Amino acid sequence: MPPRVEAAGVSGLGPSTLVERARARIGAFAELSKFGIVLLVLVSAGAGFMLSAPLGADFPWMHGLVVLLGVMLLSSGASALNQVQERDRDALMARTANRPLPSGRLAHAHALAFAALAMVAGAIILWMGIGRTAGVLGLVAAVFYNGIYTPWLKPSSPFAAVPGAIPGAIPPVIGWVAGGGSLTDAGAIVLSGILFLWQMPHFWALSLRYRSDYASGGFPMVSEVVGVEGTARLILLYASGLTAWSLAAPTFGVGGPVSLGVAAVLGGRLMWLAIKFARRPEDQRGWLSLFLFSNFYLLLLFAGMVAERLIWRLVS
Repeated sequence: MPPRVEAAGVSGLGPSTLVERARARIGAFAELSKFGIVLLVLVSAGAGFMLSAPLGADFPWMHGLVVLLGVMLLSSGASALNQVQERDRDALMARTANRPLPSGRLAHAHALAFAALAMVAGAIILWMGIGRTAGVLGLVAAVFYNGIYTPWLKPSSPFAAVPGAIPGAIPPVIGWVAGGGSLTDAGAIVLSGILFLWQMPHFWALSLRYRSDYASGGFPMVSEVVGVEGTARLILLYASGLTAWSLAAPTFGVGGPVSLGVAAVLGGRLMWLAIKFARRPEDQRGWLSLFLFSNFYLLLLFAGMVAERLIWRLVS
């Protein structure tokens, strides 16, 4: 009798192969959600929460966990839906061609289901766990990002990054409200302004790095309209605004002398890089250095603000 041959399938796979497949699947969904960007969103929401929540015995731990979970799910879902919407353009760009959808590692239906479930779950968690204001803010950010910026502004306007920065400026406000603050508090406006102004130097520096890729995908860039020199001047303009806004934060009750010192050091470095790039826009090391530093700017600024508030609480 001939030897029995098992049909190919999951039943014939060893444990190590199944683990590898599961790991690859999880990694694909994490990439679909742009988890690196989601972490930055969580930092901004967490900073807003920590700067408004009462410290001590009344610290709202549960609200903090709920807001982080809700923002994480909503941001992950919005990022996943963004990749669903841009899958055809992503396939044309070398930087994004290996993303889960263009590479075929995830099916379109699975990605769309993941995006929808994550966004609905995130909105419900914020609405039910924090309150109507937090839920509405989360929905506004998602609708603007996926309903206006991604399908309309980004493919049609070289200056789409400016209105497109609005949804990115909302997470710290959600955190602020979750901590017990009001939507109209000066602190909420200051933190939102920092996030808004930060995005232009960050994204425009990135766009210079991937100019050819964005052109292949059909996305108009600022550098096509005003050139690299004009882009460098715009980066300097927004870097100046970001520095001034961050330095003014303690005046409105967000931070104190430590935060002022941190903002001065970070702003000084940012301005030096922006001025250097504006003077020598042909040197690609200029925008590269500025882009790399911008990644740390927010983390260090928010860390300084939160640390100062915690320190004053401990010593008071």
